[in-house]
Amino acid sequence: MTSTTDKIKGAANEVAGSLKQGAGEALGNPKLQVEGAAQKLKGSAQGAVGDAKDAAKDAAHKIANKSDKL
Repeated sequence: MTSTTDKIKGAANEVAGSLKQGAGEALGNPKLQVEGAAQKLKGSAQGAVGDAKDAAKDAAHKIANKSDKL
């Protein structure tokens, strides 16, 4: 997956998790609350993977640019 795809999927999971968690709270359903919290965590992790991919790509470009100048 690309970094953008990871970030988009992560954001979607965070939103869906928040909604699920809120529904669980409103309905008094602890299982749904936990599922929502887990989905939010999954989304955060996916976003972090996307950020890490971007950072690695940027670092690689900087190294390539510096080696071109040598």
